[in-house]
Amino acid sequence: MIISWIGHSCFKIQDKTGADGITLVTDPFDKNIGLKPPSFEADIVTISHDPHDHNNVKALRGDPFVIDMAGEYDLKGVMIQGVNSYHDEKGGKERGVNIIYRIEMDDISIVHLGDLGHILENKHLEELVGIDILIIPVGGKYTLDAKRAVQVVSQIEPRMVIPMHYKTSKLTVDIDKLDDFIKEIGVEPTYEDKLKISKKELPQDSMEVVVFNI
Repeated sequence: MIISWIGHSCFKIQDKTGADGITLVTDPFDKNIGLKPPSFEADIVTISHDPHDHNNVKALRGDPFVIDMAGEYDLKGVMIQGVNSYHDEKGGKERGVNIIYRIEMDDISIVHLGDLGHILENKHLEELVGIDILIIPVGGKYTLDAKRAVQVVSQIEPRMVIPMHYKTSKLTVDIDKLDDFIKEIGVEPTYEDKLKISKKELPQDSMEVVVFNI
């Protein structure tokens, strides 16, 4: 599996065959957040919720299959499960529904939490057993903050954590920087331009935190 961070909540996730294989994109954004929108070809796109910083499908090339609802999907050998959750701590009353996506590719289970805004309930955890890689928002204000993000990591117990949705130099969205999360989780991260990993290369005895250079 090859994972690249495009920025904010947008990732390019490719199977082991790379450019000639399957490309899945999460939460593509538009130029209004200060970052260059994704403009490459995609086969599958997952949308956690509707705003412009998560749902700019038209920027992508090709004719991708768009998933924007909870449910189970089997597309080109990639298994995807969308699980309803909320964008806030009040059952969606403030910011609406958020969809968590569990993606099975290259024998790896990867979860993208979207703009999750609350600690997970048992009904969510039942769907998220055995996760290898967790992509989690940590910037607060609109999503989990650092402290609650660490609580969710403890609930899921993944083998690898990738933080997202935090303040970077060009991002115009008013959210917190990564520092608080790194301090709160207490794990020294590794830094990558992109992550190439197989099932057997996942950490075995301790959790790893991976931060992408951008």
